[in-house]
Amino acid sequence: MNRERTIVVWCPDWPVLAARSATGLPEDAPLALIEHGMVFACSPEARRLGVRRGLTVREAQFRCTDLVVLPYDHALDRRAFDPILDGLEDITPGVAVLRPGTCAIRARGPVRYYGSEAAAARAMLGYLHAAGLPEARVGIADGPFAAEQAARAVGPGGVGPEPRVHIVPPGASAAFLAPLPVSAVAEAGLGTLLARLGVHTLGQLAALPALDVHRRFGAAAAQAHARASGHEHEEVVPRTPTPVFDRGQEFEPALDRIDQLAFALRSTADAFVQGLREQTLVCTAVSILVSTEDGLLTERTWRHPRWFSASELIDRVRWQLQGEGRADSGLAAGVVRVVFSPDRVDAVANHEDGLWGTGPDERIHHALTRVQGLVGHAGVVTAAIGGGRMLADRQLSVPWGDDGAVSSGRGLSSSPGGSPAGAARPWSGSLDGLLPATVYRERHSVALVADDGRSLRVDDRGAFDGEPARFSAPRFLEGPSGAQPSRVLAWAGPWPVRERWWDSAAARTVHRAQIVDERDGAWLLALDEDGWRAEARYD
Repeated sequence: MNRERTIVVWCPDWPVLAARSATGLPEDAPLALIEHGMVFACSPEARRLGVRRGLTVREAQFRCTDLVVLPYDHALDRRAFDPILDGLEDITPGVAVLRPGTCAIRARGPVRYYGSEAAAARAMLGYLHAAGLPEARVGIADGPFAAEQAARAVGPGGVGPEPRVHIVPPGASAAFLAPLPVSAVAEAGLGTLLARLGVHTLGQLAALPALDVHRRFGAAAAQAHARASGHEHEEVVPRTPTPVFDRGQEFEPALDRIDQLAFALRSTADAFVQGLREQTLVCTAVSILVSTEDGLLTERTWRHPRWFSASELIDRVRWQLQGEGRADSGLAAGVVRVVFSPDRVDAVANHEDGLWGTGPDERIHHALTRVQGLVGHAGVVTAAIGGGRMLADRQLSVPWGDDGAVSSGRGLSSSPGGSPAGAARPWSGSLDGLLPATVYRERHSVALVADDGRSLRVDDRGAFDGEPARFSAPRFLEGPSGAQPSRVLAWAGPWPVRERWWDSAAARTVHRAQIVDERDGAWLLALDEDGWRAEARYD
């Protein structure tokens, strides 16, 4: 069976190179990266002093007293390798990432383009050397595993037709892999078991019948046997590069007027919207980063009820810099850079006009957006439901276009579905069941008394100290009956609501109760330190 020829590019000690580049450590400093208390990777300088992968931190520092210890950062490892991948994809498409620092490419395309496997390897090494990776190596063999072992087999002086390139002839992968230890393909447990049975090399493992290996040791051993035999089943699956939709613009000299900035950003905003359109996408939430010449960075995420146009992006920049300022007003510091980054995108098909059009909605949106452009971002608000225990706290007014964002005093947040994040969270002590139709922003004083005329209170056990008998509605109600007491027909409660119990200075307890009076009025009452107050009314 002919296996697919594969090119593997290997950058030795890549985690160390990425960490050293991010921290600015000297190149001759011995460095070890630690994960779960063990050495994950170490520099050549540390290895010369006895540090090895798998040692504990204490043992590594005992062997090398000058060892610099840093935590291993997976995200940094991947992020630092992305520019290298982008450069390789400019040379040859179809790059698959095996791990940061190691990638595989199907050899057929590069060989046809460059003329031979050696020429393709030379082109890749030339780019890597120019990118600051002179120790990079290339292996070519039947399959990605054999090609990676070929790259690792290249010595300091280089083996093969080119330095730091090892080409295994077609069909010779099994013979090339035969001297390698079993640990190259088997996990620790399986490798120990095979060693006890006298199987120490890949050649000895490949000599065993494949069916017997599968039946005796399982699927993991069968995969190791296929690799050792040069018949690996893995295929090179090229990565799909994530499109970059960010658009930014730098200004030299800095711009200190909003009208100048808006004019200069027009082409960038158009390019941002057009780049998404080319991928049949629209932006429904955008992050805008603004840098000023005094070193201040401001970033805010803006949401849109439909999708952003170029003019609306410029409006958001203006609102972010100067909430309600006019276009002819100046800024405290000049702007040197603006970046648009899509925070949430959607298929353009989901925002196309319906069969009968969306004329009324478009006119409403256009009118409100135009008014908002005149009076500022917070000048046009819509109602939204937020989180909280008391009903008045759940009534929010959010700026038009913020898509149900919840202002919590620490910025804007929303749940993935666009509903307010606070409303979806559980709130201990909140009111369950049917909610009142009328909620008072300001609680109004009422009277709830017992038969003997004294005002009802709540005792230490959380119960009424009597039975509700009479209720006086708030005085603002129309008619003379608003202040006259009425008989209580039914009641429920009280229920305590404890707020900020962890802060002795701001802690408070509110007791809630529901009553129905003889005028068929149903009320939600709250008892605090100021007495009984009407929180809401049921219709």
